[in-house]
Amino acid sequence: MERFGTILRQVARTSSAGQSTLPGTVVTGQPTRGFSAVTVSDEDIVILSALRTPIGKANKGMLKDTPIDVMLSTVLDAVLDQTKVNPEIIGDIVVGNVSCLGSGALLSRTGMFFSGFPHTVPTTTVNRQCASGLQAFATAAGQIQIGAYDIAIAGGMESMSLNKQDGMRQYIHEKIMENEKAQACLLPMGITSENVASRYNIGREEQDRFALQSQQKAARAQSEGWFDAEIVPVTTMVRDMSGMEQQVTISKDEGVRAKTTLAGLAKLKPAFIPDGCSTAGNSSQVSDGAAAVLLSTRAKAKQLNLPVLGKFVSYAVVGVPPDIMGVGPAYAIPEAVKKAGLTLDDIDIFEINEAFASQAVWCVNELGIPKEKVNPKGGAIALGHPLGCTGARMIATLLHELKRRGKPGYGVVSMCMGTGMGAAAVFHYPGI
Repeated sequence: MERFGTILRQVARTSSAGQSTLPGTVVTGQPTRGFSAVTVSDEDIVILSALRTPIGKANKGMLKDTPIDVMLSTVLDAVLDQTKVNPEIIGDIVVGNVSCLGSGALLSRTGMFFSGFPHTVPTTTVNRQCASGLQAFATAAGQIQIGAYDIAIAGGMESMSLNKQDGMRQYIHEKIMENEKAQACLLPMGITSENVASRYNIGREEQDRFALQSQQKAARAQSEGWFDAEIVPVTTMVRDMSGMEQQVTISKDEGVRAKTTLAGLAKLKPAFIPDGCSTAGNSSQVSDGAAAVLLSTRAKAKQLNLPVLGKFVSYAVVGVPPDIMGVGPAYAIPEAVKKAGLTLDDIDIFEINEAFASQAVWCVNELGIPKEKVNPKGGAIALGHPLGCTGARMIATLLHELKRRGKPGYGVVSMCMGTGMGAAAVFHYPGI
């Protein structure tokens, strides 16, 4: 225990001293092959349904005692019910997860059985940290593209209440301390946020203003019912402090704080270092939730006579310095947009995961994105960030918002990842 703590303190000191493990540029890129955004083809990969649970507050919300496979089953049930698709025809179920043992491989299987899928339908899980839900979608899309199957469900699930494993501890050894890049991979995410803020001069007030806007946008969207089309209410059991169980139904995201003020945010103490600027109010919330997306070829959608919610256009994954991992979206987004044959100006909505206000602000400023295009219904600061679920949740949030606007448009989903990566995908909504 003490040796583990000593190593982490040493890594944090090295990073805070400004010794970046890599230059502040993209290191590697692993984008998938792009898809045409303009043309219509039977081979297009299209989204037929995208639904999610409300996001619950970890440890104290109404989903805190709900098993992760039960949450997954809830959204699988909803997708099947909405589309009336026979579960026997699903080629695969690909689920993103971060904190469960084995990335939740066992629980994705039990969850699908809860929803009545036959044993002939396979399932797998992926862990690309905060991009796991998006990677699950991209993995399923890639398998469709190569002909492995023509229809699948991708999604994400996370219970940060019930799964609190410290997965790093077993991997700590002296070799890591001999490699600066490897050292930086051990940094707590909050320290990387502080690194971004100090390195790129993102002040506390600017971060708090961004957080306030996230809360205000989310509160408006919630009050106007803009989340209703994407959220599946969850009826579950929750235990109080005495252990007594009570049945509850959660239908709205629990993290939205409509009464947030700039003055209130300014009173919060730094969460990670004494003189820092990342706080509980301008960082993403620890959360529970699940999401599921039904995708297929356009030809399969026609065969099933199902309307198309959106088209998958492109996907990109890049590497960035681990000690400033939050800059990932600023490098992944241009890669994905370029692969789509588009420019940033062509994008109507940018859903950028708000891991921390520091990194979200820097990415938006660096790319010159108009602020009104960023997270129009709020982001993870207000809604929460159930790690493995977030990517799939963001797909649902994006496509339903494009549909609500009622005209064709492009959207981007993007996030940073611990150890220094960024991911982004481009989607197109065809219009009513």
